[in-house]
Amino acid sequence: MSLDGVDLKILEALQSDGRLTNVQLSERVHLSPSPCHRRVKALENMGFITGYRAILCREKIGLPITVFVDVSLDTNKEEPSICFESAVHNIDSIVACYLVSGSADYRLEVVAEDLSSYEETLKAIQRLPSVQSIHSNFSIRTIKNGSSVPLHHYDP
Repeated sequence: MSLDGVDLKILEALQSDGRLTNVQLSERVHLSPSPCHRRVKALENMGFITGYRAILCREKIGLPITVFVDVSLDTNKEEPSICFESAVHNIDSIVACYLVSGSADYRLEVVAEDLSSYEETLKAIQRLPSVQSIHSNFSIRTIKNGSSVPLHHYDP
């Protein structure tokens, strides 16, 4: 299915405020509530909308440290990669994991209370299957986070 202009408006509105009621959303996109609701459900069912969540202030919940961890595996075979990716899901402090190109195989985003708790996470990463090397980069300050995905390139 291709998206039309109304679908794009719905996606933009929900990206900026996922808590909009259906009535508020329908007013914002100039559609009556019932067709708006049907479109949102269709966008969800087709996988354009994959979920809704609150964005938390990490500092206020006691996780002020963010570390980007580049991990290289000792092999490029599929099975060790699958095992590594599966194991990453079991470490709560890893909030994102990306398969990347370049000098590393994966980039992890890790949150921590302090350096000691990061060290515990680091030890857990070292124990993951096929890990060959780890490079940590500590975030000093967040400049841009949780931005909406740009939709202006999509041509309905």
